[in-house]
Amino acid sequence: MHIQIVLFDGFDLLDAIAPYEVFTAAAMYLNEEVTVKLVSAEGKRLVTSGVNHLEVQASDKLDLNRKGIILIPGASGFIHDNGPDSVPVKLQQATETELSHLLKEAIMKPDILLTTVCGGSCILAMGGLLEGRHAVTHHMGMELLSATGAIPVNARVVDDGNLITGGGVTSGIDVALYLVERELGPQIAHAVEQLFEHERRGTIWKAEGNVPKESKHENPVEATIQPCTIQSNEIWGFLGKWDTTISTPIGKLSVLIDLSTNDGQIVGTAKQGEEIVPLDNPSLEGKQLKWSMKVTKPMRLTLKFSVSIDGNQMVGEAKAGMLPSSKLIGHRIT
Repeated sequence: MHIQIVLFDGFDLLDAIAPYEVFTAAAMYLNEEVTVKLVSAEGKRLVTSGVNHLEVQASDKLDLNRKGIILIPGASGFIHDNGPDSVPVKLQQATETELSHLLKEAIMKPDILLTTVCGGSCILAMGGLLEGRHAVTHHMGMELLSATGAIPVNARVVDDGNLITGGGVTSGIDVALYLVERELGPQIAHAVEQLFEHERRGTIWKAEGNVPKESKHENPVEATIQPCTIQSNEIWGFLGKWDTTISTPIGKLSVLIDLSTNDGQIVGTAKQGEEIVPLDNPSLEGKQLKWSMKVTKPMRLTLKFSVSIDGNQMVGEAKAGMLPSSKLIGHRIT
């Protein structure tokens, strides 16, 4: 078996090194060959971690011709910050490298088991690779998974066939032990547990068996969202067509927003290029109009908007989970 752990600038040390140790220990108990490598999308190089900028040697380039496991760690850095050293920015930067193209190819290969720890699943999600797939990440990134069309599952490890994802940072140990058990056998996994004096924790969720019936009260927050009616005088100021610009971390997007009323309720659409999408659940909260909508550029996301107006000027922001918010400015054209 070949195991490749992918490093990228800003990666989290524990996400990568903990599984490396588990897999290396498992190899000691086997007669068959198990190789464990630290690799990068660019090839052999020193890769700088997100913790104290420690440089770790990637020994080779990620090889998609090798059957086995590919593991993607998350990033480490500031949490409540949108600066260059924040986790969301580092994850997004990873998606803008050759790694993104390699992962799109890897997830299509039947002889590759793609695995993530913590924010690694966010890298896949931001690349549009988790749409309709069950996955988990750090609890602060679960909203991002949902925004990208993934199906978030609150578990320690999520097994969705050829995709295995793990939760927060320390889940890397449990992810690796589960993979050892699944691919090499429970006795090998138990031997490694004893060697490390580690007891696995949390739920392992699998995409198999009976599906639970959905509860009508499963998401009471969404159930309480009511369409915005025109009873409030405040809403009249928002009606019309707005030429807006959204400043994202990877460039500016021009979006034409059209707000009107239908049967006493505010409705709207957003046009980006030739694509027109409806505004979901527009609602007035104080002097701010809020809605969500699905976009495909610069990536597949469900964005949540919050805007206010001053005469014929509109200002606000668009947000998707833990990603940095994007500023919106615009003016009324009709």
